[in-house]
Amino acid sequence: MIIIGADYHPGFQQIAYVDTETGELQERRLQHREEAEKFYRELAVQGMKVRVGMEASGHARWFERLLGELQFELWVGDAAQIRTRRVRKQKTDRQDAQLILRLMLREDFPRIWVASWENRDARQLLWHRHRMVQARTRIMNQLQAVALNEGLRSKKRLWREAGREQLAALRLAPWASRRRHDLLELLDRLNPIIAELTEAVEQEAEKCSEAQRLMTHPGVGPLTALAFVLVIGTAERFRCGKQIASYLGLVPSEDSSGERRRLGHISKQGNSLLRFLLVEAAQVTVRSNPEWRRKFFHLAMRRGRKIAKVAMARRLAVGLYWMWRKEWNYEQLTKFGSHAGQPGNPHGVQ
Repeated sequence: MIIIGADYHPGFQQIAYVDTETGELQERRLQHREEAEKFYRELAVQGMKVRVGMEASGHARWFERLLGELQFELWVGDAAQIRTRRVRKQKTDRQDAQLILRLMLREDFPRIWVASWENRDARQLLWHRHRMVQARTRIMNQLQAVALNEGLRSKKRLWREAGREQLAALRLAPWASRRRHDLLELLDRLNPIIAELTEAVEQEAEKCSEAQRLMTHPGVGPLTALAFVLVIGTAERFRCGKQIASYLGLVPSEDSSGERRRLGHISKQGNSLLRFLLVEAAQVTVRSNPEWRRKFFHLAMRRGRKIAKVAMARRLAVGLYWMWRKEWNYEQLTKFGSHAGQPGNPHGVQ
């Protein structure tokens, strides 16, 4: 078997590889894509069994597809944990490749879960819709600024038929008028695109039984439910709700030592889109559920509204996790709680 440690860069990769049968160690620098593709295809032609290890990074989908086509084994490692294994203060591409190779040979390589191609393609749908909505929001904010500068303060009424007519009727200077025209044209083009993408998200959520179950929770729609399922992957990856909150970056950063305990802002690690959707969905839940509203205002009075919003988003993430793991709907979650079946809690939290 050929074991390869690859320090991957967008333009090239530095590799260190060893033949486990002969013990021969070699190093190469492969330029992307032609030289690297030629090297790996030659190994496939020789009938070699190959295992490649690399740090988790972006801009490597073509490389993952190539290895999958050649039926080579790919290990993707946690970059932060690999960094902690480095002893020397010198850092070069050669040393990084050698470190990855050593970890693989010692079977100490910190592998991470990698989503399937279908999962990652569905995520592209969510990200594309999110970016389109952000673009539309920026355009609408600019048009609101144009209207306010001319004394027209309509807020949401500006986007109704009468409001659009008032906006179009404003007498503006030549370039301001051109700006208004172009922004309105862009807005009219984005609206049907977003509507089409929203419909596609709803169709994907209908195909997913886990997303349908999560949608029974108040405030959780197809977008949030589908994003949660795609990002988490499988509920069995996590042992408890605390790990879910940490994975999504909804726990505070900490710098504690001795008797001193210092907590900072939330870590914001993990998927930023899902974190944003959870915060938005939690606010909808607060408006629709009296119990959630009571807890939210209690937290807001003690710690402020910003912290309260994040706390409710964390509570929502943990609740969705237990609904998925226990295969419960929302009614069962409220009846039994997340500790049902554990010693001392045979019927859940009362």
